[in-house]
Amino acid sequence: MVLFFAKDDKVYAVDSSVEFDQSAIEKLEWLFSGAQLVESDRIDGKFVGPRREMITPWSTNAVEITQNMGLEGIRRIEEFIADGENTPFDPMLNRRYEALDQSIYVINKEPEKIVYIDDIESYNRAEGLALSEEEIAYLKEVSEKMGRPLTDSEVFGFSQVNSEHCRHKIFGGTFVIDGEEKPSSLFNMIKHTTKTNPNRVTSAYKDNCAFLQGPVVEQFSPERHDVPDYFTVKDFESVISIKAETHNFPTTVEPFNGAATGTGGEIRDRIAGGKGAFPVAGTAVYMTAYPRLDDSHSWEAQMPPRKWLYQTPADILIKASNGASDFGNKFGQPLICGSLLTFEHGEQGKEYGYDKVIMQAGGIGYGRKVDSLKDEPTTGNKVVLLGGDNYRIGMGGGAVSSVATGEYQSDIELNAIQRSNPEMQKRAYNAIRAVSEEDHNPIISIHDHGAGGHLNCLSELVETTGGRIDIDQLPIGDPTLSHREIIGNESQERMGLVIDAKYIDHLKRIADRERAPMYTIGETTGDMQFTFVDNRTGEKPIDWQLEYMFGKAPRTIMRDKKMASNFDEVKYSTTNIIKYIEQVLQIEGVACKDWLTNKVDRSVTGKIAVQQTVGEVQVPLNDYAAVAIDYQGKAGIATALGHAPVAAMIDSKAGSRLAIGEALTNIALAPLSYGLKGVSLSANWMWPCRNEGEDARLYDAVEAASDMAVELGINIPTGKDSLSMTQKYKDGKSVIAPGTVIITSAAEVSDVKQCVRAALKHTESRLVYVDMSRSEFELGGSAFAQTVGKIGDSAPDIASAGYFAAAFEAVQKLVREGKVMAGHDVSGGGLITALLEMTFADNSTGATVDLDVLGESDLIRVLFSEKPALVLQVADAKAIVAELSAAGVDAYDLGAVNLERQFVVKACGVEFELLQNHLRDLWYKTSYLLDCRQSGEKKAAERYANYAQQPLQFRFPEGFVGSYSSLGIDPKRRERTGVKAAIIREKGTNGEREMAYSLFLAGFDVKDVTMTDLVSGRETLEDVNMIVFCGGFSNSDVLGSAKGWAGAFLYNEAAKRALDNFYAREDTLSLGVCNGCQLMIELGLITPEDAVKPRMLHNDSHKFESSFVGLDVEQSNAVMFSSLVGSKLGIWVAHGEGKFSLPMEEKHYNIALKYSYADYPANPNGSDYAVAGIASADGRHVAMMPHLERAIKPWNWAYYPEQREDEVTPWIEAFINACKWIEKKLK
Repeated sequence: MVLFFAKDDKVYAVDSSVEFDQSAIEKLEWLFSGAQLVESDRIDGKFVGPRREMITPWSTNAVEITQNMGLEGIRRIEEFIADGENTPFDPMLNRRYEALDQSIYVINKEPEKIVYIDDIESYNRAEGLALSEEEIAYLKEVSEKMGRPLTDSEVFGFSQVNSEHCRHKIFGGTFVIDGEEKPSSLFNMIKHTTKTNPNRVTSAYKDNCAFLQGPVVEQFSPERHDVPDYFTVKDFESVISIKAETHNFPTTVEPFNGAATGTGGEIRDRIAGGKGAFPVAGTAVYMTAYPRLDDSHSWEAQMPPRKWLYQTPADILIKASNGASDFGNKFGQPLICGSLLTFEHGEQGKEYGYDKVIMQAGGIGYGRKVDSLKDEPTTGNKVVLLGGDNYRIGMGGGAVSSVATGEYQSDIELNAIQRSNPEMQKRAYNAIRAVSEEDHNPIISIHDHGAGGHLNCLSELVETTGGRIDIDQLPIGDPTLSHREIIGNESQERMGLVIDAKYIDHLKRIADRERAPMYTIGETTGDMQFTFVDNRTGEKPIDWQLEYMFGKAPRTIMRDKKMASNFDEVKYSTTNIIKYIEQVLQIEGVACKDWLTNKVDRSVTGKIAVQQTVGEVQVPLNDYAAVAIDYQGKAGIATALGHAPVAAMIDSKAGSRLAIGEALTNIALAPLSYGLKGVSLSANWMWPCRNEGEDARLYDAVEAASDMAVELGINIPTGKDSLSMTQKYKDGKSVIAPGTVIITSAAEVSDVKQCVRAALKHTESRLVYVDMSRSEFELGGSAFAQTVGKIGDSAPDIASAGYFAAAFEAVQKLVREGKVMAGHDVSGGGLITALLEMTFADNSTGATVDLDVLGESDLIRVLFSEKPALVLQVADAKAIVAELSAAGVDAYDLGAVNLERQFVVKACGVEFELLQNHLRDLWYKTSYLLDCRQSGEKKAAERYANYAQQPLQFRFPEGFVGSYSSLGIDPKRRERTGVKAAIIREKGTNGEREMAYSLFLAGFDVKDVTMTDLVSGRETLEDVNMIVFCGGFSNSDVLGSAKGWAGAFLYNEAAKRALDNFYAREDTLSLGVCNGCQLMIELGLITPEDAVKPRMLHNDSHKFESSFVGLDVEQSNAVMFSSLVGSKLGIWVAHGEGKFSLPMEEKHYNIALKYSYADYPANPNGSDYAVAGIASADGRHVAMMPHLERAIKPWNWAYYPEQREDEVTPWIEAFINACKWIEKKLK
């Protein structure tokens, strides 16, 4: 039975197996914010809603909310919107309905029976399995050995597990170039780097991610995880994780879910490292064809737009970045470093472009060294699944991702697309995190579910023993699934574990507390047989030896011949110099990336030291990212990116060297604990293989990368390949992507407080140019060449790895000694872009530079060549140049930094002044054009008009010294104080650890409390005096931010009693931040007497807003802010529904915090009266949207006053004030 609840143009369709009484209907009407039950089993009219065959993650969360409210029998809830004349919708996810009736969820399909395959060739074609002739012959041989036809599940399973996407057959294959068999496979060349230079690597090539030796750091976690317990601090020896993953095909077809599940998969890879590890921060790279945003972008006319297969490039850029951002935002992983490239070009009868897009998700994290290697399972171990249900999602994704997009019919390609549910992944991770933080980690082995679904994950878990998997124990979200679909679907957010049977109950208690669905689904057998059995019927859709599944098909042989690249040279006129600068600053790869950074959380975890934005104007300029490993804020991890695919079209070897050079030049500005030898790389290869000449170019590129890494003395312990980068169109045309390698660098940081950023400091100083390449100022492959419609005939290069290493180490020495005030690499856009960008982060700095010292006589070449280099701001250029020269490094004093907002360039016989603000606006314009597509034209225009008019301005509390000792706190404290607070979290909360640490640092003993603790009665809050509702996305914000969380309090007796009793006491304080703020407002805890209460609404931009903004502490009686009144401080915001809607006049409210500017984007959500936080009438309870817990340390701030050298920021006083107030109450 489907019931309809309607309000305005929205209908909620509730599919239930039970009839509801009036109480249940009232609960649902509350949950649906006043939508009323429709007394009819049909609603006429056109609607847009989800495809009936794909249960949405929104529905999964909505159903769980109803279960937590005590409503049973609901199977599905979806949201439908009345269809206007031209209601836009994404046909990949939604469809139009002519009416809403009882059939909207009906799928007329019975589960298919097991099919025995007699004709494997025909089955391969029909299902799009991408099996080769050799593999088909192999399967026939296996069938003969087994004496029976193979089942559909076995053939399908083999195709997924052995797809190019999963098994990397080309990288492990034999290359024959110009008739000569090459001596090494691509994979062996990459492995050679770690064999030659193991350095800090502890695990490579054999796990979901690579691990590097890390420092001894602190673990801040609850003592026990199966009950509410207090946080403690323990030392442990760490390892650092690095991983990057591509999700190109899914992002081309359905960008939001493609990029979201790519991000989720990469996070799971780092979770599954060793026996469980901890992701900290993410990176992202997007490469598409030209988005054609503005008619003035003349370079986009070089090729006509195609009849795009699924999505336009502009749509892909917006939707893919939305998907990646959304997953990280909801899971709780900040995305703090990235890159973007748009490209297409026609020449020599070929068309090149990222029509098949690149979406790379990467990241860094850490683990405990003792758990960094998986153990071997033994017979009788249990196989456990953590995570969500099986749906008909992602069928055949591994195989379809291995061929050219457009090669198969669209229904097969659509069937391979996954959906994302980050909140479910967070729950599974919480359970894994819990056991991984215990003194004894019971996990034997762990693997994530990605390509190939259960097939890949579970077969690898039992690879050394064999295993039995009980299909009847697998969770089913769609009763029409066949055995093959249950086994092979790629539903995301699931983790497979092998664990000793004696620890099952312990893990189950933790999983239940975290609301992480857990299923014991089988066991290891010791007979090397791999069996899926349905114990209800005895059917075995898969039952064969593991060796048959993993295959022994013939080795892949790649035959090709070298093809010379003969692209036209770049032609130009120096009289157009200003036009060229203006154009280069607007091409997407160079232009401002604010449209990307303003929607992605860059502060969650409270460990972020360097992210994209910088300076008082807060624009994205930093070349790398850095995080602290623990809350002490010393040892950390840095990461950076590099790529040069257009240069690689000219010379694929040079392209590899330039990509490595950029990734290293970027990370050189972080103080690395072990210099260059401490850096490891991930190499991700995206190549249009099996196009003439491309396989040879790939071999050269991999060989060059391997050789350079070996010569530099570093390694490449991880990576991925995606070697089907061709887009085929229905008219027979093919567009091939440039062969691309994206390099990710990662290394341990000695002290995150010494990290160098890109914004110029406001002091008398000079700029020094450091040549990292000793190559010519070539223009081939540059952004400038793109803007004049060319690729070029000669690209820059790195002449000597030895010289590059010497230059890197010399710069590192300067960074560690504190001699570099600011720095920027020379790459996209060339030297002129680097110089200008260093002045873009404020409204006062400028520079006067003389480029003749570089010895290049061609003005265009010296300004726009992208040969690797660094520009450093230093106090004493003469001494720095002398020091670098003594180290054998070419360095030059370019000129002076000024504070008059003047930018003068002298070079090649000319001198000219550039208007920085005008050029910054042009640089920002591309971001504005893209932002129009995600924030709407009105808010995008407001952001564009105001971004430079709202500089951060601070006023610290009088007498604030910023030292631990002056505040009476001890960062090394490990004993109890007796002043007790609790953090309260719901499923989807992701900001709990940094909040707990802020309370702990201020002097509280901090208890970890979940909603399951309160609902079950395990926790009553009777022994704590302060509670904090933490930030995040409880229930993924489904049905409104904190609505489901509020329902768990209101409709569960024990939880409601605990909350009511706490607020009835006179010795208590409470704080709600972000999602916790939304909860307090929803429950009416701040203004309980108001007849019409405040509400939290969607941001005016109707998107997630992430920024570092100014906050004014208002005059109020708020206990926490008593010592901060009158201050103006910086703080992070990260929310989607942060608008305070205050129905009464301003003076009615006890306003504690306001945004420093009333207008967007400094007021990020449009809150009434620019309110950021309000207090109860007695000042004891505060609800605020910004994250003060992520701004406790100076290195947390995206911009901190340059003259201060504090250990903590004034925000710590809010927690100290609370602690002192409670201490007085307890006396």
